[in-house]
Amino acid sequence: MSETRMRSLPAVEQLLQHDALAASLARLPRMIVLEAVRAVLAEARAALRSKKSSATPDVDALARAAAARAAALARPQLVRVLNATGVVLHTNLGRAPLAEAARRAVADVAAGYSSLEYDLASGRRGDRGLGIERWLTRLTGAEAAIVVNNGAAALLLVLSAVAAGRKVVVSRGELVEIGGSFRVPDIMEKSGATLVEVGTTNRTHLRDYERAFAKHPDIGAILRVHRSNFRIQGFTTSPAPEDLAKLARKKKVPFLEDLGSGALVDLAPFGLEHEPTVAESLAAGCDLVTFSGDKLLGGAQAGMVLGSRKWVALARKDPFARALRADKLALAALEATLPLYADPVRASVLVPTLAMLQASPDALFARADRLSSELGARVPGLSTRIVTGHGEVGGGALPLQKLVGPLVEVEHASLEAAELDRRARTAEPPVIGIVRAQRYRLDARTLTDTEVGIAATALAKVWAVAGE
Repeated sequence: MSETRMRSLPAVEQLLQHDALAASLARLPRMIVLEAVRAVLAEARAALRSKKSSATPDVDALARAAAARAAALARPQLVRVLNATGVVLHTNLGRAPLAEAARRAVADVAAGYSSLEYDLASGRRGDRGLGIERWLTRLTGAEAAIVVNNGAAALLLVLSAVAAGRKVVVSRGELVEIGGSFRVPDIMEKSGATLVEVGTTNRTHLRDYERAFAKHPDIGAILRVHRSNFRIQGFTTSPAPEDLAKLARKKKVPFLEDLGSGALVDLAPFGLEHEPTVAESLAAGCDLVTFSGDKLLGGAQAGMVLGSRKWVALARKDPFARALRADKLALAALEATLPLYADPVRASVLVPTLAMLQASPDALFARADRLSSELGARVPGLSTRIVTGHGEVGGGALPLQKLVGPLVEVEHASLEAAELDRRARTAEPPVIGIVRAQRYRLDARTLTDTEVGIAATALAKVWAVAGE
């Protein structure tokens, strides 16, 4: 019986000629439609063999299924989403959104050729990223700077340039692991430097560093890693950066600091805990400072290396510098973002990351109230209420800081929280919310005023249930 039904399945070419696939073939690459047809037929064949289906396959249904699968296969994996999680620097959602000036710069550079490595004044070859390096030195007081493609790359480059084949002293309490299971010891190993651990997890003294120099004659650098993604509290101590800088000068080795999140402005006026700024690290005596461009700076993915002209020059000559260099679109975004920091007040409004972090309670409530009202009016069977909750800074920055504010809690007459969440992720554009204690919530802190309306429209389409 099953063999008869098996023979009734259409051939691949026969199904491809079905009217339901005509639009797919006209709009999508044939290879995608062919892949979808083969997959749908394979599933139908497997269902017949396992006797999960006793009905004769419906060719029209197979064709429609193939068309839907082809559309799904052709859909890009990287798409814009609306972040309603309240996590400002959400690593899975691309971290910092770009300022309007940065978006315009990226579109302009992407539209054609660019002066990436061309000096318009002389007509000769120019230096990649020179504009960014000039802004970084202006804003921080560093003597020189270089840009690579992410924060881990910046640290890898620095260690390779100044300490390959030598040892680097690091406190045990600073051997951090960043996202994706990348660890400082692993990066150090790849750079060619050898790790020397000093102190204990919670307490490291200046004398621990001094003993390391007495024991190891081939030390090439002192590395201080800012614990940007976790905190150690209680019975703790660590040397001041100024003291480590003095020791490094005495031993004639560079003092390096990996700041990680890399704030350019003091966040305390925003009502947040103080995060060491790049300028503060340099003023404390760091020879080289590394940090990310898409965290608290609010720019594109990049890694910054700033500090002494002598040590930056070594990094610039290292073979890793070319392998890890940033691309033209990231450079365009950064060169448009950094000038905003010339006026910190202006930056707090125009850099989206800073604007979200310092949003006033009144502004947040107005945004949440509008989202709540629009959803309640558009979706039958949906009830909303505003509750107090909290978001996070995210991106490995300020791990203990809670961003308290209003959230929109949603309940549906016939859809559970998990189903609301699933449907929200299928919306156009997808909306990413939060499920807590079987309740679906939306945090408007990470939605712009414009995105509130877009989110309401998108969710209304996918949350509508026939008959309600």
